[in-house]
Amino acid sequence: MCRSIKRLREGAIPASEAEIEAAARQFVRKISGFSQPANHNAEVFDRAVAEIAAASQALLDGLVVRGAR
Repeated sequence: MCRSIKRLREGAIPASEAEIEAAARQFVRKISGFSQPANHNAEVFDRAVAEIAAASQALLDGLVVRGAR
């Protein structure tokens, strides 16, 4: 599942906000089955993207990578 989502943790190099948002959007697309939601689903789709991006950022911020500088 979601094989096209790029790994965002690359050692000490932080992922950009755009990369995190793109990964979250791809994840929501995969789960929902919609590549582009209809107007009546856009709000919930975009909210899910924002929530997943925030959770992803929190995860990446909280990880301790041994050997990273």
